[in-house]
Amino acid sequence: MTLAIVHSRSLDGLAAPAVTAEVHLANGLPSFTLVGLADTEVKEARERVRAALLNSGLEFPHNKRITVNLAPADLPKESGRFDLPIALGILAASGQIDAARLEHFEFAGELSLAGDLRPVRGALAMALAAHRDGASRTLVLPETSACEAALIEGLRPLGARHLLDVVRALLPGEAAQPLPVAQPLPKPVRAARPDLREVKGQAAAKRALEVAAAGGHSVLLVGPPGTGKSMLAQRFAGLLPPLTDAQALESAAVLSLGGTFDAGRWRERVVRSPHHSASSVALVGGGSPPRPGEISLAHHGVLFLDEWPEFPRAALEALREPLETGRITISRAARQAEFPARFQLIAAMNPCPCGHAGSPLRACRCSAEQVARYQGRLSGPLLDRIDLQVEVPAVTPAVLAAAPDGEASEALAERTAQARERQTDRQGCSNALLDSAGIDRHAELDDAASRFLQAAAVRLGWSARSQHRVLRVARTIADLAGAERPGVAHVAEAIQYRRVLIAG
Repeated sequence: MTLAIVHSRSLDGLAAPAVTAEVHLANGLPSFTLVGLADTEVKEARERVRAALLNSGLEFPHNKRITVNLAPADLPKESGRFDLPIALGILAASGQIDAARLEHFEFAGELSLAGDLRPVRGALAMALAAHRDGASRTLVLPETSACEAALIEGLRPLGARHLLDVVRALLPGEAAQPLPVAQPLPKPVRAARPDLREVKGQAAAKRALEVAAAGGHSVLLVGPPGTGKSMLAQRFAGLLPPLTDAQALESAAVLSLGGTFDAGRWRERVVRSPHHSASSVALVGGGSPPRPGEISLAHHGVLFLDEWPEFPRAALEALREPLETGRITISRAARQAEFPARFQLIAAMNPCPCGHAGSPLRACRCSAEQVARYQGRLSGPLLDRIDLQVEVPAVTPAVLAAAPDGEASEALAERTAQARERQTDRQGCSNALLDSAGIDRHAELDDAASRFLQAAAVRLGWSARSQHRVLRVARTIADLAGAERPGVAHVAEAIQYRRVLIAG
């Protein structure tokens, strides 16, 4: 046989479209040609495949004209995941393995020069795509990648350590030695997180974090240096309810795409905290081919941005759309990719350049113009998308020493989990994700609360978005209190969370 067809998958954002490797052997001047919009690392597969076959004791057709086509031709292909399909295609086309058996499998794996199989990036995304497509073919992956793919319930991927393991499994008849079915990773023991009890004082900020965790809201912490903003943010993930199976798989799939998947922590909520020098590409994603950024790597987790105004303006403005939609679309001249970005934003900043505006401990040395310019680095439309803006004031040493211990994170997490359960039973999502129709249906106010909110909106000059966000927060506060609908007290507390930096 001179033509062999091997099935595989590429990566296109979080999608993994099917790819067919067509290998043709012909007489003529010996050559090895690879076509199909392949990136540089894919073209380098020619040398890896040649060396892997020879070092594994297999025959490489030196005297043939080898043509490999990766179809569809208009889909960009990258990374070394096509090494294994190309090698198997050459073996099948040269009659060394049973070509008919290739139809029942999908292959992906990078080859070392000795023929060892190395893990591939995005194995979980490939498995999710294969499961959603209802593909009847069995995935064959490097052993570590196969364990990732086995997290998908109902999928039975096969794992291999070496090219020869795959070759033996494809031998004709009784000579075949089947590959083992990969076992899913064991459920990790949840690591201990820092406890919110360790933060002295700051009762208002702790309450705001409880509300944010209960409803999935974004938070901005504003206060002088050393008041505990970072400590509060680092303990926020401990207040969140456990991930559902679907959320855990989505989060792990994005981390697998970014090459940062940690098998020992795959069911934990991710906490990402990029430095304020991060570019807009690092924050929202980009590159060629497009890779997920910090907001996507924090999918179903927490994104902590310390020194928020110090981030580049372009990077901050790029957050506006994903904060609303929970997705980010990266467009390039050659291709477009979409990544999920349903993260919970916790931002922290000083009130002024010196950091001590309003502090009773140290005098601020900034002029009013400097303070306005510093706070002006955050645009109104961006701040308008932050649900809770919380002041974290400086506390004198005497007050700090006398402050009692607050509630433990475990107790707060129980209340937030109960509030989330109420929201899921009532509307199928967290309050932060309610659309306009959902707000009208599930956050309806009584007459007194409605008049109170309208008066505040007129006085403070709020936009319609601001009113909707206050209603979402009020709905969450009511859920924490076990109330059927938000009342005046719930609305009043929600209003207080939007008055630190701006009125609208």
